[in-house]
Amino acid sequence: MFRFRWTLTKRIWLSFALLIFLIGVIMSLVYPFMIKNALREDSYDTIEYVQSTLYQGKGNYGFGDSSMTEVNHQVAAKAVGNLFVDSNYHQAEGNLIKQAAIYKPMVHNMASQKAASKRYELEYQGATLYYVISKVYTNLGSGYFVSYMWDTYPNELMNKLWTRMIYIFIMVGILSLFIAFWLARYLKRPLDILGRRFEEISRLNWEKPFEWKGDEEFERLSSQFEKMRLNLIKYDHAQKVFLQQASHELKTPIMVVHSYAQSVKDHIYPKGDLDNSIDVIIHEAEQMEKRVKKLLYFTRYDSLNDQKLKYQLIRFGDLARLIRERLIAQRQDIAIHIEGEETILWGDREQLQTVFENLVENGLRYAQSKLWMFAEQKARKSVITITNDGNPIPEEEKEAMFEPFEKGTKGQFGLGLAIVRRIVRAHRGEIKAENRQNGVAFVVSLPSPPEEKLPSELVIKK
Repeated sequence: MFRFRWTLTKRIWLSFALLIFLIGVIMSLVYPFMIKNALREDSYDTIEYVQSTLYQGKGNYGFGDSSMTEVNHQVAAKAVGNLFVDSNYHQAEGNLIKQAAIYKPMVHNMASQKAASKRYELEYQGATLYYVISKVYTNLGSGYFVSYMWDTYPNELMNKLWTRMIYIFIMVGILSLFIAFWLARYLKRPLDILGRRFEEISRLNWEKPFEWKGDEEFERLSSQFEKMRLNLIKYDHAQKVFLQQASHELKTPIMVVHSYAQSVKDHIYPKGDLDNSIDVIIHEAEQMEKRVKKLLYFTRYDSLNDQKLKYQLIRFGDLARLIRERLIAQRQDIAIHIEGEETILWGDREQLQTVFENLVENGLRYAQSKLWMFAEQKARKSVITITNDGNPIPEEEKEAMFEPFEKGTKGQFGLGLAIVRRIVRAHRGEIKAENRQNGVAFVVSLPSPPEEKLPSELVIKK
């Protein structure tokens, strides 16, 4: 699909032009109607004012020059004609009307009028005649007082106002272009500055802080940009630390493998004989392989996390027994107890298995005789607790232990708990470490399964 690629200046100019055009269209449709009605109302007010001035009750009042017998709308644009018609509908006094096309409709209105005074209008030869008929009682007898005026003056006034409004629109349109030009420069200035800062960041030059003082919106934008800059610095620092730590973790086994391999090549056996020395090389290679797998999983998890998790219902007992069978060989002197086997979890089975394997593996290294795996349902959450009867964790290490390469006294690579926290957060859950009376507990809270996914017998009736 074709899209216009316009600059901010052109967009602002176009917006102003469309706004003026829209106002012009609305005014051209509404304004004539409104002004015409206003001038029509003013004409009637003038007629009624003149009529009320001439007639104030019974008496002998003049009705104007009776010699002006023609109703000519080209003469005296705002002149009001007055006419007295007797009860027999004969023109008795005032500006007589000889045009039958005008007088006959007036007579018809007089005959049917019930109100004391009423407004009328009549189209005649392309013009409009406004008139008011009032029932009166004078020394001439009872009859009707007719006052009238042509629409010549309202039309002339409307044309003058319309012409002036067009001039005003032209002036406003020209002025708006200057305003649009100034506004474009005003809006572009902070954006240009921000764009230059983005270019600097693209060149990894992000040490200089960014702060904009002035408009609230741009201050908020600069604040968001500054947060991004600080996060990038933090991320860059974390990446450098990660590379340093990873290099350090891999350096030791590589040095051992290299030194032992060189010794074997020189027919020197550091571990007594060839087989024992080769066993050390194999062991270090296996350790290095485990480290590399952990590193790969940790570094790839962010990209894997972008993929949709394969949520499914998981029976905790099935997952817990599988983990116990896989890890019990590491510490056969430790008893692993499982409780809450019927608790149903909601998540990605493979990733949750990684979570609990890491937690159990970590617990086995510190446990003295027992380890518990316990699950329960609490307030729309599934809570899983992995507890061991080892020594308590120092308070200052409780949060730091979930950071990459933070190892305890018996830790291996310092990545297990960091991986656990990432997976739990990806499931919109929480994890925390607690010191308890009988040891150390790692508590994982996950959202409960949706009720529509649960078998009917497991749904709690409300």
